[in-house]
Amino acid sequence: MELHAWLSLLDAREYTIAREVIMRGVALVFVIAFASTWRQFPALLGERGLLPAPRFLARLEERGIRGGPTLFRFSRTPYSDRLLRVMCAIGMLLGTACVLGLPQLGPAWTTIPVFLVMWGLYLSIHSVGQIFYGFGWESMLLECGAVVGFLGSDAVAPPLLILLFLRWMLLRLEFGAGMIKMRGDPAWRDLTAMEHHHLTQPMPGPLSRRAHLMPRWWHRLETLGSHVVQLGAIWLILLPQPLASIGASLVILTQLFLMLTGNFAWLNLLTILVAFSAISDPFLRWITGGPWPGWGLPHGPGEGRGAADGGVLASSPLWWHVLVIAVVAGLVALSGKPLRNLFSSHQLMNASFNRWHLVNAYGAFGSMTKQRHEVEIEGTLAEDPGAASEEEWHPYLFHGKPGPLARRPRQFAPYHLRLDWLMWFLALRPNADPWFAALLTKLLEGDPQIRRLLRADPFDGRAPTGLRVRLFDYRYASRAEHRASGDQWVRADLGIIARLG
Repeated sequence: MELHAWLSLLDAREYTIAREVIMRGVALVFVIAFASTWRQFPALLGERGLLPAPRFLARLEERGIRGGPTLFRFSRTPYSDRLLRVMCAIGMLLGTACVLGLPQLGPAWTTIPVFLVMWGLYLSIHSVGQIFYGFGWESMLLECGAVVGFLGSDAVAPPLLILLFLRWMLLRLEFGAGMIKMRGDPAWRDLTAMEHHHLTQPMPGPLSRRAHLMPRWWHRLETLGSHVVQLGAIWLILLPQPLASIGASLVILTQLFLMLTGNFAWLNLLTILVAFSAISDPFLRWITGGPWPGWGLPHGPGEGRGAADGGVLASSPLWWHVLVIAVVAGLVALSGKPLRNLFSSHQLMNASFNRWHLVNAYGAFGSMTKQRHEVEIEGTLAEDPGAASEEEWHPYLFHGKPGPLARRPRQFAPYHLRLDWLMWFLALRPNADPWFAALLTKLLEGDPQIRRLLRADPFDGRAPTGLRVRLFDYRYASRAEHRASGDQWVRADLGIIARLG
């Protein structure tokens, strides 16, 4: 068989729609991530933030620690809010262009620099993001950003090797999460985990209470279904079609359910997008009853209609195959530790094995929380906070936290509320974390940047004379309790754990 015939086997001609879904979808997530950073980073990590990035970089330099790769090291100053916003603006522009399909209209290579620039910019931000960027889906976005550009423009067929690597990523994500559960909390093994999940998850959504109030047999089916997909059906993506598409579809269905019943930033959306690497155009046409107009219509030089519309694609050029093979070879070389981690009795969850956040380990909910504790910050304008009556104390409200008992949780994902997430972790182990101590100080000063991240400031910008921190135990109101009071929540006061002022 001639060389070009062998190389044509590396062209995944029946995945043109999947390529569009993946590339446009990942670009959209980058737009959301950069928008989240634009709005939240200065208050959390900026020049006057809770954990200032300039101080963090200076501390690394003093200790001789290399830290993560970041463009901030090469700027005139170690960090500036202005430079951050320039980086976010560039990232959002590039992401929007890809969502609109503009880079996909050029030569094969034009998508590569677009995604690599977004990856480099976000990696620079992540490297100074400290605890506020310590989530598994941050590394997941970085890994996607570094890889999906090599799916190429519409001038070439989608490269099979890149699609296979994305399936390897999906396997690490789903099977890794399944193994973390089975090795972790016994609630996953006795099928009771989902009796608690909808209540205790970090940020409930509008349907979370309804999901929690389902009968016990339903929760056991939820837990069993999670195991079936993450430990069993996920392996179908490595098999020929249509089995691979069926396996990926099961993953997508479970992720859609999680999206409907919770707020996990862009974790579920990214997982769905990566799952499309195993879904072929014929399977999609069978599901939808026809082609997707305007998508999956690649054109080679001198060709007419693309493969998804009945045309025939020419083989991709030799240089393109060489480039893809080299990239995938590098990624395979980085896959040793993540592969061993999947089957290790000391499996790591949401871990990166290199500074570039490529070929990471993923997983979630290895330990299932049984109760929902919430930290509430209250302020007062009384001249003597120590003598203030209960009526003089008013809570600061967060967008994604339960707060008032009658308030129904809202849907925020795929947007990421970073401060709200850390407030959930804080409630698990209430202590004087540096970021929380800084938050209380900023609130006591009436800091406008922090107030803009809150849902409601009870004092309309005025600095309180005192603060107190209270701990509550929350649970969903039963159907009878909801009918009687209209409340979504019932809570018990666990006491005051800190005072300031």
